[in-house]
Amino acid sequence: MSQRQVLQVFEQYQKARTQFVQMVAELATRPQNIETLQNAGVMSLLRPLLLDVVPTIQQTAALALGRLANYNDDLAEAVVKGDILPQLVYSLAEQNRFYKKAAAFVLRAVGKHSPQLAQAIVDCGALDTLVICLEDFDPGVKEAAAWALGYIARHNTELSQAVVDAGAIPLLVLCIQEPEIALKRIAASALSDISKHSPELAQTVVDAGAIAHLAQMILNPDAKLKRQVLSALSQIAKHSVDLAEMVVEAEIFPVVLTCLKDKDEYVKKNACTLIREIAKHTPELSQLVVNAGGVAAVTDCIGSCKGNIRLPGIMMLGYVAAHSENLAMAVIISKGVPQLSICLSEEPEDHIKAAAAWALGQLGRHTPEHARAVAVTNTLPVLLSLYMSPESSEDLQVKSKKAIKNILQKCTYLPALEPFLYDAPPNILKHVVGQFSKVLLPWILGYTSAEGGQLPATYQLSKAYFYTPPFPRRV
Repeated sequence: MSQRQVLQVFEQYQKARTQFVQMVAELATRPQNIETLQNAGVMSLLRPLLLDVVPTIQQTAALALGRLANYNDDLAEAVVKGDILPQLVYSLAEQNRFYKKAAAFVLRAVGKHSPQLAQAIVDCGALDTLVICLEDFDPGVKEAAAWALGYIARHNTELSQAVVDAGAIPLLVLCIQEPEIALKRIAASALSDISKHSPELAQTVVDAGAIAHLAQMILNPDAKLKRQVLSALSQIAKHSVDLAEMVVEAEIFPVVLTCLKDKDEYVKKNACTLIREIAKHTPELSQLVVNAGGVAAVTDCIGSCKGNIRLPGIMMLGYVAAHSENLAMAVIISKGVPQLSICLSEEPEDHIKAAAAWALGQLGRHTPEHARAVAVTNTLPVLLSLYMSPESSEDLQVKSKKAIKNILQKCTYLPALEPFLYDAPPNILKHVVGQFSKVLLPWILGYTSAEGGQLPATYQLSKAYFYTPPFPRRV
């Protein structure tokens, strides 16, 4: 055979390898092909191609593995058991930018499924290499590395701490200052995933100077970036008063309130979440939110959206109202009660109804004036029906009962209490009777003293509340 014929054999072999990995990578994009590929032993065939002499074949083999591992945890576990991770980590430090992106994608795809699989990535020494990739010149490599680190950190405190110990935080903070929007998004998401687990981890992010840079991006026109920025600030603020105050000191008010009118539903939700995480800590922080116009803005936001997007705003109103009479009155003045009543009546999900019931209970529990503001919206019969409905979840029943009790114990507006005399079960009825006695008894005693012991004719009408069936049968 001539030299040309010999070389042709190698060329054909290279073309076959290239065609194989390209086809597998293409087939792996379709879920219906995954099981067939797995049964055909595709993992063991792709593994040696990660060390192929042709860089394009290496990259495409890594891409195919990432797509397979991304599909389910069984395939991700097959990557771990096939000793593929050490090869990837070794090559991640040595190869070109295209391979680095593909290898980081595999690590992300494996690590996202469970803490155990993420721990396997940590154990093979991938964190140090991924952190080095955060310093790479290519923004795509930085993005892939930040994404993988975020997916590892999101599982639990221990894995987040491992990411912090590898030195990722300062480099992620630098990444959010880069001009590329996609890199900013992923870096902000990773900081959010790290901050959420504990005050100590959140403090590490704060110490790296993240808050100021995140706060500057609240008004960025990119909706996906705003989502991640607001989420990261929320995860920092939620842990303690000190951390919440640091977020506030970055002058996020009143800027953050503009996000409540954003076209993107998740920007609205994350903005409400941030305000909730700040307001929940102390009356002073809640007062700051009120002074900035936050309560009115959140109330309007609740009215403009549906479903789970409403939930953080509902809870925020409840937290503000829980702190004091004045703050609860600020919610009432901002027309928070009608919006919460609408949520209670219209939302199909029990957990949202339960949050609205809890918030209404916090609003009505302070004084007769607060209770009347809630009662006049016809909220009490709705709460009663939710409490008595067998279709309501246990949590909804508990919160509805507690809200009814909180409101009834302060309510002296008798027209709102009248329906309860006929429909309420005994454990609720006793609170209704207690309120009637508080309102009527002083009036009766005062009148009889003035009239020499004679009861007025109008009292006979009020007696009907206590002596007309079916009431006597329930006492």
